[in-house]
Amino acid sequence: MSEKVTPYKDSDLNKKEQVTKMFDAISKEYDGLNRVISFGIDVKWRNKVVDIVAQHQPQNVLDIATGTGDLAISLSKTTASEIIGLDISAGMLEVGRRKISHKQLDSKIKMIVGDSENLPFDDNTFDAITVAFGVRNFEHLEKGLAEIYRVLKPNGIFVILETSVPTKSFYKTGYSFYTKYILPTIGKVFSKDQSAYSYLSESASKFPYGEALNNILRQIGFNSVKDLPQTFGVATIYKASK
Repeated sequence: MSEKVTPYKDSDLNKKEQVTKMFDAISKEYDGLNRVISFGIDVKWRNKVVDIVAQHQPQNVLDIATGTGDLAISLSKTTASEIIGLDISAGMLEVGRRKISHKQLDSKIKMIVGDSENLPFDDNTFDAITVAFGVRNFEHLEKGLAEIYRVLKPNGIFVILETSVPTKSFYKTGYSFYTKYILPTIGKVFSKDQSAYSYLSESASKFPYGEALNNILRQIGFNSVKDLPQTFGVATIYKASK
């Protein structure tokens, strides 16, 4: 199990409620700040996720923790005729809906408020499911992954994009310094929620990655599990099947 890290240390709210509050608070600034923090490389990582999904020629896709819809929008390039973006934050979804309307993708992409640990779909519904930078925000990781397994069709593809920690000492040292000092500082300067980017940094450093997450996926029941480190290991793409 992953160590539970929460956005607001002194809050009486549970992690799910805290994460909802946090993303609602930073929703309007999230996209721009994300590009700054990742130096724009997150766009390249998402495109790789799209390429993996596209190889399976899905008809319908569920993007969990869709946020402002970046990955859902990119997935519109695949064969999928239906893409559902699900997120717990209404504020993030509202930003996403405006982006989708601007790109005239309303007929293909639907954004809904929902809980990753209690998905409002029947068993074996989706050809492909994706989560970009969202699984570390699950309150109960195994429960959320089990729900994803439930609604994924047999032979369907599940792809995660998540932060990770470089394994080589030189890159690991630089990553540690950046996430501990630089990222929270940028967040405090540009964000009205000063706890948010400290949480995102801390949760990234303590979340299981690589073979540790592979093993959790296998325990849930996924097969053909593989991790693909990106950019010296600061992020990792995981792909698995049912």
